[in-house]
Amino acid sequence: MRLILGLWLACSAALAGAEVAVPALKTRVTDLTATLQASQTAALEQQLAALEIQKGSQVAILIVPTTQPETVEQYALRVAEAWKLGRKGIDDGALLLVAKNDRKLRIEVGYGLEGAIPDAVAKRIISETITPQFKQQRFFEGLNAGVKQIAALLGGEQLPPPSVSTRQSASGDGGGWWIFLFFLAMAGARVLRAVFGQFIGAAIVGTAVGVAAGLITATLLIGVVAAFAGFLIALASASGSTGWSSGGGGGWSSGGSSDSGFSGGGGDFGGGGASGDW
Repeated sequence: MRLILGLWLACSAALAGAEVAVPALKTRVTDLTATLQASQTAALEQQLAALEIQKGSQVAILIVPTTQPETVEQYALRVAEAWKLGRKGIDDGALLLVAKNDRKLRIEVGYGLEGAIPDAVAKRIISETITPQFKQQRFFEGLNAGVKQIAALLGGEQLPPPSVSTRQSASGDGGGWWIFLFFLAMAGARVLRAVFGQFIGAAIVGTAVGVAAGLITATLLIGVVAAFAGFLIALASASGSTGWSSGGGGGWSSGGSSDSGFSGGGGDFGGGGASGDW
């Protein structure tokens, strides 16, 4: 009987001391509690992606049921260190962690953003902006307002501009939109050729492709290159010399991974930030 009791106590202690696993980083918003609706998650994702395109900084949201037996501070730092949000050497990442059942949250700030978001400011964002909404069970509204304040603070910070690859990754998280533009050029050429003629039709398609690529990547050079490529593809397609077919034998496919491909950039954290509850 003593042996059974001892084993039970040992198992209980082991379970009580088990740390909550850090989820894999796949998207900017990870909700393990099904608190947010799909449209709300998408809206937050869009804001965070736009912030990365404009400033290069990576901000992510994680909602978990609990962080126990760790404190919200311990777990947030462990997640931040695992996800490595922000650019390497710039350390401009931030994590907004919500432990829903614990009724606690934390803003974890990377080394490079401790000037833009000092602890006292992070505390005010939590206490004055986020938690009043959380108390009314308005979780999306609280997170949305908090993200807007963080974005406003980073907007005034002098940070190294994002690289072209960062903008491409943040805007599309993949190359699927290139395929879309390719087929847009081919389809547009056939339609516009009948209206404006072969050369002018191809020029219109190339311009449209270039503008779309420039807006997607926020990069003028890519827009110019895409415009020229779109013009050539449209010109060749209109003259029937591409050899591409939409049948099953073609080498293009719109399929791909369902993951967004989002990942941390190698940023470091040192425990800066603030916590709160509601």
